[in-house]
Amino acid sequence: MQFLTPFTAEDCQQLIATRDGETKLAQTVLLNSSNAHLSDALQSAKSAQARFAIIGIGEDIGPRANLGRGGATDAFESAMSQFLNLQSNRFFNGKECIVLGQIKTSDLQLAESASTEELRANVELLDTRVIEIASQVIKAGLEPIVIGGGHNNAYGLLMSVKQVHSKKVAAVNLDPHSDFRPREGRHSGNGFSYAAASGALGYYHVLGMHELKNSEETLEQLTAFGGHWHTLQSIWIRREMSLSDVLSDITTKLNDSQLPVALELDLDSITNMPSSASTAAGIPLLDALHYVHSVASNTPCAYLHLAEAAPSCHVAGTNAGYRETGQSISELIYAYIQGRMQAQQIG
Repeated sequence: MQFLTPFTAEDCQQLIATRDGETKLAQTVLLNSSNAHLSDALQSAKSAQARFAIIGIGEDIGPRANLGRGGATDAFESAMSQFLNLQSNRFFNGKECIVLGQIKTSDLQLAESASTEELRANVELLDTRVIEIASQVIKAGLEPIVIGGGHNNAYGLLMSVKQVHSKKVAAVNLDPHSDFRPREGRHSGNGFSYAAASGALGYYHVLGMHELKNSEETLEQLTAFGGHWHTLQSIWIRREMSLSDVLSDITTKLNDSQLPVALELDLDSITNMPSSASTAAGIPLLDALHYVHSVASNTPCAYLHLAEAAPSCHVAGTNAGYRETGQSISELIYAYIQGRMQAQQIG
């Protein structure tokens, strides 16, 4: 477990508030052991009939390497402080999940004075860790739910799915940016273009892409690859089509690809969400939840990736950021789990 810091019972205990007559998810989810090998923890979870493995990546070197602001380091903690205090009940008891912990990044984080070249070199090092951990989780038959860090980590996740399934991956990404920027060195803006060049990306659809937040060069590259998109303006502003119709079209095309599906969501797509590139002209959280549930319930998802949340960037301060990002990510996790369990029942 060289590159994973386990999330233990002790860590969990520090985050929860118990109450007589109630059972919280913290009391029912599976947790990691500080001295267990990752393979043993995964096998134990699988034997206990767990289906999902929650993993954190606390880093902002990817956004900073993209000349953006930092702060995407605490999303996992904020999410777990909210998610684990939710109720375990007839709708979801928590036993389907193991909270594995966080991929180690402390040695890769660099000072504010670090050069762009240094940051991009460390993003490449992080790629190898994400691939190593995620591949083991997927190979064990669990679906990763990955929280935090920059959207650069999509590259490692896509490579992991390809490595385990020996297939390219069909990705859908709710994001104002296509993250298909030139391959100028690894950062949060080119995870998908690097995945395409590496042979991991077989189909790519961007939902909610902002028409003026993607350079013409990026759009040309995405077009040359054969990428698809529906823009923020076409759905939420000009109302040329409904979100339901668009999601139906997207899920049909994902299924037609006959490839495993990567479900990606950049938190900066949501209105005023504290993130590395927060936006006033975003989409409602409820629509983001509907997107996650729709794709999860109608396609063969390999993982859920929730990127770029930055609690410290909240206009009202870090505490408010922890509450808002934590609650939002918790709802997104539940929407994914509900969707995947619904898909299993239908299947």
